Amino acid sequence: MVQKIQSLCMKCQGHGEQISPKERCKSCNGRKIVQEKKILEVHIDKGMKDGQKITFHGEGDQEPGLEPGDIIIVLDQKYHAIFAPLEDLFMCMDIQLVEVLCGFQKSMSTLANQTIVVTSHPGQTVKHEVIKCVLNEGMTIY
Repeated sequence: MVQKIQSLCMKCQGHGEQISPKERCKSCNGRKIVQEKKILEVHIDKGMKDGQKITFHGEGDQEPGLEPGDIIIVLDQKYHAIFAPLEDLFMCMDIQLVEVLCGFQKSMSTLANQTIVVTSHPGQTVKHEVIKCVLNEGMTIY
């Protein structure tokens, strides 16, 4: 009687190769994989939008014989209490009737901590829900 049995190799655990204990790497012990932390710097350009992706090609987990994956960073925009980012940067400002008739000067602080003065001259008509534009002080377009 002849019998054929297959079983897992006790020395290589089925990986198909043996590395002698003298030649094994001290940090991975012959497994060919080392746990390592790597710091990636993410540069976020001015004007990037919510949900925009930044990809680091080939920076994912790496193993022998496999192509390394990508790391994808998805931006999650934090909303501001005063400013609303649409195509331009909007801010609602309440003004009194006296200010509408006699003119006003109101200062506001920008996101870059600069002070901008919004003015309306006496006799200038200010209608309900009018939009005043301050040029070159909004969000940068990506």
